[in-house]
Amino acid sequence: MNATLNIFTAVPETLHQSLNNYLEQHPDWDEHRILTAAISLFLLQNADGDRRVAQVYLETLFSRN
Repeated sequence: MNATLNIFTAVPETLHQSLNNYLEQHPDWDEHRILTAAISLFLLQNADGDRRVAQVYLETLFSRN
């Protein structure tokens, strides 16, 4: 992946709790990886299908720490 930017945002408490539960059960994932996968998947499904977005999604989905 290329350069990264920090995004600070508020999320509903229910999502935050679910995210923390998921992270506890899946130690190979972290918040950055989940949010990158989620945003890139959203853009793949709802935007113009930029190949660079697809590349980010696949790299994020299959990366191993």
